[in-house]
Amino acid sequence: MTIIGRPSVGKSTLLNKLCGEKVAIVSKVPQTTRNAIRGIVNRDEGQLIFVDTPGRHSSLKKMNKKLMEVSERSLAESDIVLYVMDASRAPGHEEEEITRLLTPFSAKTIIAVNKMDVPNVDFNRIKDFLSLHFSFGQTLFAISAVTGQGIDELVSALFAIAGEGHPLYGEEYYTDQETGFRIAEIIREQAINRLRQELPHSLYVDIADMEFKETNLWVRAFIMVERESQKGMVVGKGAEVIKAIRLGALKELKKIFDWKIDLDLRVKTGKDWRHNDRTLKRIIER
Repeated sequence: MTIIGRPSVGKSTLLNKLCGEKVAIVSKVPQTTRNAIRGIVNRDEGQLIFVDTPGRHSSLKKMNKKLMEVSERSLAESDIVLYVMDASRAPGHEEEEITRLLTPFSAKTIIAVNKMDVPNVDFNRIKDFLSLHFSFGQTLFAISAVTGQGIDELVSALFAIAGEGHPLYGEEYYTDQETGFRIAEIIREQAINRLRQELPHSLYVDIADMEFKETNLWVRAFIMVERESQKGMVVGKGAEVIKAIRLGALKELKKIFDWKIDLDLRVKTGKDWRHNDRTLKRIIER
């Protein structure tokens, strides 16, 4: 099933909560998610497969169009749609666009109103908006991806409408991401949480080489930026920023992988990569 919503509604946090493990990276930067991220939930009732998608944002920029294509492909391929809304923000133009997009899929859509743990949220404001723009019936759930409020009820509802079939993954799986992709995402998460202004959107991580050496995995990775002037910001005075990114990434990777990772992390320029079709295809559609 596809998880869809506008940026920063907590889709990735929800996916991690559902799976009980870190599947998707999380930051306060809108559109942190750039790919279709698959998470797998195994319970006594069976197996659910979720696909987290980039936040839907109105923009004519080439990269944003590519991100929107990711969510639209996932919608067309899914049996169920989980539409995540933010109880702490008033619905706006982006929500109207999403409800229009989801209208053909309304019969298979469940809505989760997230961030109910935030003080002074207005759940009725969401209900009033939906009553005007979308047919949601009884498939509306108030949840908190942070505290777990309403998560069990939501999962039970999803199992109730899911079709029967054989599990596609073993019970030990909570994601099917490749090792290189997971490492690149963790590095990117650490980088964007330490950088400001436009830089988080101006970088991606390229895994140049990986090699097992006895019980260790050696990785050479490049943080790719758009302009030479941005390299110094990522490196920082006395290389303090890139050191912090590297150590933060290693700490997170230690929680995910059983083997020790040796990380050789550098910064490189990929001039105007956000306007390069070949590069966008490689990093967004992988």
